[in-house]
Amino acid sequence: MIPVTHPGITNSERCSSLRSRLQEKGFLRIIEAHNPISALIAENVICEDSGTTFDGIWSSSLTDSTSRGLPDIEKLRISDRISNINEIFSVTTIPMIVDADTGGLIEHFGYDVRLLERSGVSAVVIEDKKGLKKNSLLGNDVVQIQESAEIFCEKIRYGKQVQVSREFMIIARIESLILETGMEDALTRAAMYVEAGADAILIHSRKQNGNEIFEFVRNFRRDNTVTPIIVVPTSYNTICCAELQDAGINVVIYANHMLRAAYLAMKDVAFNILKHGRSYEVEPNCLSIKEVLNLIPGTY
Repeated sequence: MIPVTHPGITNSERCSSLRSRLQEKGFLRIIEAHNPISALIAENVICEDSGTTFDGIWSSSLTDSTSRGLPDIEKLRISDRISNINEIFSVTTIPMIVDADTGGLIEHFGYDVRLLERSGVSAVVIEDKKGLKKNSLLGNDVVQIQESAEIFCEKIRYGKQVQVSREFMIIARIESLILETGMEDALTRAAMYVEAGADAILIHSRKQNGNEIFEFVRNFRRDNTVTPIIVVPTSYNTICCAELQDAGINVVIYANHMLRAAYLAMKDVAFNILKHGRSYEVEPNCLSIKEVLNLIPGTY
């Protein structure tokens, strides 16, 4: 019998799997994957002490761009990234959330929603900024302009209007805390985006203590106990999942760590081969060829 890479899943099953996992578990861990091998690691790694695994994959515009040697300025469109998404889907079964930056023009966003949904993606995240995209962790150190809440609501409504299935999720990412426009602005926008049809809210912050995230969640949950809240704790990385879950957060995304770790490892290996004039010294930091071959079912 010819071995297959995974048990198999249809696009519609995969598309609905994020929403069903949320309903079943209430709290999900998502990690970035920028190519099939990193996605295989994301799906198969397990903490043996607790039995914890990752519940899904984050397709990051930052890491997708960086892995191609391109700046993170929304140069890559969804149509440019779909082949990589399909390659990841060919070897995995867990759900994927796609980072779509601002979502582009409203009319273009509708096409992207259809394309992602048809491919089996479970959710798309769009952020409420406009103009040339800059990475959020730069904050006001660079020029970033927040989109008007009314126009962003139009984009959400249009995306929900054109999607075909009920399971596909459109997630609204709020940049108010990043751009320091205030907690009240963030909460007002969250209520408006939910009213416009957003299936979840991603609240982002670059503060290291996480206090403003917890403040947002407390205030949001006073009026809304149902809509999922998503966070990306890149800056406040000392806060554990258990604390985030206890605060009322439903999804945590580790958004760029796989690429960052791979880059350091590759740089170190390349440098030390040059330094020593041979590869012997780097072998302890490399998988054996046999282990590489064993990574992928069907190699033998």
